[in-house]
Amino acid sequence: MPVSSDRKGAEAATPAIDVQGLRKSFGANTVLDGVDLTVAAGSIFALLGPNGAGKTTAVGILTTLVSPDAGTARVLGFDVRTQVAEVTRRISLTGQSAAVDDALTATENVVMFARLSGLSRSASRARAAELLAQFGLTDAASRLVRTYSGGMRRRLDLALSFVVTPQVLFLDEPTTGLDTRSRRDLWEIIRTLADAGTTVFLTTQYLEEADQLADRIAVLHEGRIAAEGTAAELKSRIGGDTVQLHDAHGELLREIPTDGTVRGLREAVDTLDEAGADGIVTLRRPSLDDVFLALTSAPGPAEGSEHLVKENA
Repeated sequence: MPVSSDRKGAEAATPAIDVQGLRKSFGANTVLDGVDLTVAAGSIFALLGPNGAGKTTAVGILTTLVSPDAGTARVLGFDVRTQVAEVTRRISLTGQSAAVDDALTATENVVMFARLSGLSRSASRARAAELLAQFGLTDAASRLVRTYSGGMRRRLDLALSFVVTPQVLFLDEPTTGLDTRSRRDLWEIIRTLADAGTTVFLTTQYLEEADQLADRIAVLHEGRIAAEGTAAELKSRIGGDTVQLHDAHGELLREIPTDGTVRGLREAVDTLDEAGADGIVTLRRPSLDDVFLALTSAPGPAEGSEHLVKENA
């Protein structure tokens, strides 16, 4: 998915998130060990990492829910430790579990959040109608949330994050538990939000999600950033394309590097022909899965002391 021109231009602006030397421990367990991150305004940034890598701790610090032990973290130029009110009024957080009231309708949920955010009664109802339309829930607006599917609940949860449109939206594994169609519907919503200028910082357990959505990706491992870049940049670290020869059972028989051009592919196939090779030929390109496995092959620290939302990535 190409990055929009609006989001490309955002890189020249002041960073939406600036993290330097961030450290956090729970007892003897070091969770973050000198993390540096910069997120461009209006971009989608994905933080990947294995179980216990520290993703939720990082989100907790950036949203002022957890205090770091050392280092600095600024959101829109405001320090998350010393300027909490300035940070919190400009951000929104959607966690891994939907924070909606099952006993209320969708409209009642949004109106309640809007009233708590300081909107008048009439403004709250108008905002509810607007958000439910934006997130495809108008037809179910008067239904109790307990009757909703997982995808509908997730869309409502995300809608609540936009009662007052945030400048930075934090999504902690936003599509966990959703079916493929609901996941892709949410991807489109997230892209639309980012194209409208909202900075999106997400953690995810789905590598395809990061590949499809993120302008930049960072891989967190053993408390540090193991690699950062665009999906294409990270994949290039693993190597180039290869022409693979498999037998009828899918077993890899031979692999020949190629530059991916027509000439390169022809030369690779000619090499196989000259060797009298027989089998099924495929072109394989490095995936984000390859990057993730290469960077996180060593076991990372457990986050047993962390009392935030359990990580599933």
